[in-house]
Amino acid sequence: MLEVNLLGAVVAALATFLIGGPWYSNALFGERWRKAMSVSDAKPGHPAKIFGLAYLFSLIAAGFLSTLIPPGTGVLPGLQTGVLVGLCVVATSFGVNYMFANRPAAALLIDGGYHVAQFAAFGLVLGLWPS
Repeated sequence: MLEVNLLGAVVAALATFLIGGPWYSNALFGERWRKAMSVSDAKPGHPAKIFGLAYLFSLIAAGFLSTLIPPGTGVLPGLQTGVLVGLCVVATSFGVNYMFANRPAAALLIDGGYHVAQFAAFGLVLGLWPS
């Protein structure tokens, strides 16, 4: 049976907000992302719902990744696993969807890049998690 490191996943999911905030801010890619996705910043939606669901989805993803990166794995193997899953599973899945939705390459690079960074952070936290 697969074992989920729930506490590690909780911390890893929280860590991604440290990446997502700056990533989608105007200081980095926010303005370009909104333009590429044709999203207006005039009415962003209910923040509690958006951030709550974003955290829940991140927790599920980090929980899954914790089955591949058990406690005590180490920094480098954890980071490598996170990057590989982010790049080879998540970003490529976005690529397929974005291709059929006729989304611009800029949107894929921004969103795909975020998810590679997100899974790298998951891998880093989970790899560092003590056994």
